[in-house]
Amino acid sequence: MDNLDYGILDLLRQNSRAGYGDIGDRIGLSASAVKRRVDRLVADGVIRAFTIQVDPKVDGLATEAWVELFCRGTVAPEELKRILQGVPEVVDASTVTGSADAVVLLRSRDIPSLEDALEKVRVAPSVDHTRSAIVLSRLIHRNYD
Repeated sequence: MDNLDYGILDLLRQNSRAGYGDIGDRIGLSASAVKRRVDRLVADGVIRAFTIQVDPKVDGLATEAWVELFCRGTVAPEELKRILQGVPEVVDASTVTGSADAVVLLRSRDIPSLEDALEKVRVAPSVDHTRSAIVLSRLIHRNYD
């Protein structure tokens, strides 16, 4: 990976539909050179997929909450993953340092459905308690997966 590869990745993050010629104009390469580099980045597994991002509101999922998850005793990350995969409203989850064991992003259509999803998480035997913060407005979102 060199600076040109990073430049290509940055431009594709902004618009995965950008043409090779447009990318090349921005970073100083020909369209064919950009295509070769993109093909290599895909073959090497650097680029995992080309996709779209749909506004969650379009899918009726306008209510979001960040939830800190606190477990009873020591719980393996795989166990947390198993619990959380069973809740479709969980759209992101990570183990973290600090007093919480994990941080979870829930997305649902409204507050009652958010509460139902949160209850699905809370009833897991290894979950002691949660602390939630409902998102009022999203200020910045960058997708780097």
